Amino acid sequence: MRVDLPEIYNAATTFIDNNIAKSFSTPLDPEYKKLIKWLRERNADAPEKDAHLVTSSKLVAEYHRSNLNNSAATNILTLVSILTKQGRINKISNSQIKAFQKQHFTKSVERKLQCNHEDREHIPVVLLSDRKFALAIDKDFIADLRSFPRHTVWVESRPENLPYAEDWSSK
Repeated sequence: MRVDLPEIYNAATTFIDNNIAKSFSTPLDPEYKKLIKWLRERNADAPEKDAHLVTSSKLVAEYHRSNLNNSAATNILTLVSILTKQGRINKISNSQIKAFQKQHFTKSVERKLQCNHEDREHIPVVLLSDRKFALAIDKDFIADLRSFPRHTVWVESRPENLPYAEDWSSK
């Protein structure tokens, strides 16, 4: 299904929740293999189409906790290291997260949130990213992202359902 997206969907940034990233170490699923390949590879002809991962300090810390003693070439920490060296990490700072929460997490919004408190800091990370694309499997986190007031996100639990590799710059 093709959707017309606003111009904000012009950079190839995607948020990957830790619950999804844990599957990167030994990916058996061909769709995860495609996602990892997309993250690793550079586009020499059009660097503006290179994959970028949106993260925060807290998300990277979660990646670390879940991947201790994991040296697989496809693990999320290896990918973060590669993307960081290549300037393809869009890191949302703690001050940006706090400012977003102060502005948008009203009492009414907070009462409606279903996800756990740890995941609430990830909501601004997704909503402050360029494309607002996210991969997650936590149903409450997904519901909160989809229903967050005045923001439109595209969040899926399976990589093949998220058009992460498509070029949205001409849309």
